Amino acid sequence: MSDPLLTLIVPVFNEPVNFPLLVADVERHVPAPFRLLMVYDFEADTTVPVARELAQSRPWLELLRNDLGRGPANAIRAGFAAVPAGPAIVVMSDLSDDLAAIPEMLRLYHSGYRVVCPSRYMRGGRQLGGPWLKGLMSRTAGLTLYWLGRFPTHDATNNFRMYDAALVRELRIEATRGFEIALELTAKAFARGEPIAETPATWRDRTAGTSNFRIIDSLPNYLHWYWYAFRAGWKPRQKRR
Repeated sequence: MSDPLLTLIVPVFNEPVNFPLLVADVERHVPAPFRLLMVYDFEADTTVPVARELAQSRPWLELLRNDLGRGPANAIRAGFAAVPAGPAIVVMSDLSDDLAAIPEMLRLYHSGYRVVCPSRYMRGGRQLGGPWLKGLMSRTAGLTLYWLGRFPTHDATNNFRMYDAALVRELRIEATRGFEIALELTAKAFARGEPIAETPATWRDRTAGTSNFRIIDSLPNYLHWYWYAFRAGWKPRQKRR
């Protein structure tokens, strides 16, 4: 019996310029076989006609309308709901994620890790560009959790992350804003003693379009899962590896 396909879950919001470039990057770096789920909220999204044209010659590219409610949290949740098993990775559509890391992520997944975290803040990782305050807060959260909270990755907040889809179903996503999902799922897996690995990666700020991420709006949700992860690091838990 063959292993389940790798699924890339790509939430989009008006990314007609970046999405074709992302598809080209996927074709360059992601080993076949795989499928890409482009998750969109509404038919008027300007990414949709571009993606439909690309999908005509790419059977691995599928469009999925998010019917759970608008926003990145529901888009990511809808994507995971469409993946019954196997490795699933959340990829941002703004070209910020280092898809060259995916072969190593897959290797780690198939060696038994249920969460694989590309890291900007470990040896070999880099962050290029982006708002300085966002970067400072992200780095501070990641390194304090790693050194003081025994968290298994230097980069707690990077949404570019691979999960075992069955594990995500077991953990259940509670996030309401969206971009704190990676911290939530990894913290829950950590608390359960699930095997988690990290690998270095490079993050680059977007060169086209505008980010909808707002630090102030998301901060309470990040803080909730930060403290959840921190407390989990000091509680006895059964190792599963």
